[in-house]
Amino acid sequence: MFYAILAYHVEEAITALTPQEDAALMTDLLQINERLYREGTLGPAARLGATQDACTLRGPGAGMVIDGPFAETKEQLLGLYVVDCATPDAAIAIARDLRRVNPTAVYEIRPISLYLPGVPLSVTQS
Repeated sequence: MFYAILAYHVEEAITALTPQEDAALMTDLLQINERLYREGTLGPAARLGATQDACTLRGPGAGMVIDGPFAETKEQLLGLYVVDCATPDAAIAIARDLRRVNPTAVYEIRPISLYLPGVPLSVTQS
């Protein structure tokens, strides 16, 4: 079964990291990614851009595009992982590994009811 692990965090806490602190955090997270990839568990994963660069489409018909996500929460969705696990407990264990190296993050684990992989995307850094 595929699970989405959605990573929420207070965005200002992440943007306040020094480049060295951010690099150290990413090194720790990528070690988990590499392990999951070797195990054949990891699907797509993404670190999302700043919420200030986001827009939201909402409303009837063609909808209206507005700036930002405007979530009524302290934490913003900053990343996601897709994992293939036999049980919900296995997906929770992965989220616990991620939280071990990023203890102030909040991880939501949700079963994926439809997974369409699309085309492979090339890795780019921004």
